[in-house]
This record gives sequence, C-alpha cells and structure tokens, in this order.
Amino acid sequence: MPDLVSQTIKRHAHAKEPVGCCTLTYQGRFLRRRMLLTDTGLAFLVDLEHTESLNHGDAFVLSDGTMIEVLAAHEPLIEIKGDDLVRIAWHIGNRHTPCQIEPRRLLIQPDHVIEALMLKIGASVTKVVEQFIPEGGAYGHGRTHSHAH
Repeated sequence: MPDLVSQTIKRHAHAKEPVGCCTLTYQGRFLRRRMLLTDTGLAFLVDLEHTESLNHGDAFVLSDGTMIEVLAAHEPLIEIKGDDLVRIAWHIGNRHTPCQIEPRRLLIQPDHVIEALMLKIGASVTKVVEQFIPEGGAYGHGRTHSHAH
C-alpha cells in the first residue's frame, strides 16, 4: 500500500495550502477506491468506505493530515440555450441527465439523443469544453441513481 492514503473527504475545503491538486472529470470524481496522481505526479490511494461523488473544491485528506484539492477538469460538454430555459431544463431533468444549471444556459455531457430533443423543442446546442459541475441530487450532496427511498 502506498505511503499516502486518503480515507476521508473534506467537503467544500478549498484548501488554503494543499500539498497538491488532482484534476478529475465528472466521471472521475465518482469513486471509492482508486490510485490517483496529483497534477504534479504525487501518487496517493483513495480508499473510502463508500462510493462518493466529489465536487470542485472538495479535498482528499491524506493519512499525514495534508490535503489534495479536487479540481473539475475541462471536458467536452453541450451548452444549451433557449427562450424557455425552464421548459428545457424540465426535459433534461425528466431524463435524469446530470445538468449544470446557470441563469442563461445549461450544460450537459454529450448525448446525441438529448441533443436531438433539444433542437426539436427549439433550443440552441453548442459544443464546448469546460468544467462540468452539475447540480447535486435532490436529497443531498452528490449523484442520485434511483428512486429508492
């Protein structure tokens, strides 16, 4: 086992003096146990009790007490705009698609079926490369995968 292990996460840490940063895609920020490298090449093991969804600004707390800040990577996304953004957002949410909601636009991961729907209902669709920080689940931090309660 490596010398540096993280078994805990600090939410919204925005660590003032992290020993490093780890830039991860949206998919990469969903993990339980994985070897990771900081952006400068420092290896550490993430070994969490449960699978966690991490956000930009969270931090891995290492076994020596130092922190590695989590950064959202730039990744291919679809920017969606339209006159009726509330209706457009409803269609995206109805399909349980992760969505970053902003006042004048929505961002989703590339999905040709959703893109076609957006065009059909009058939205504009543009390919962009940006950080993806979608809304968390309705019942707490992170992602939701079912309707089980």
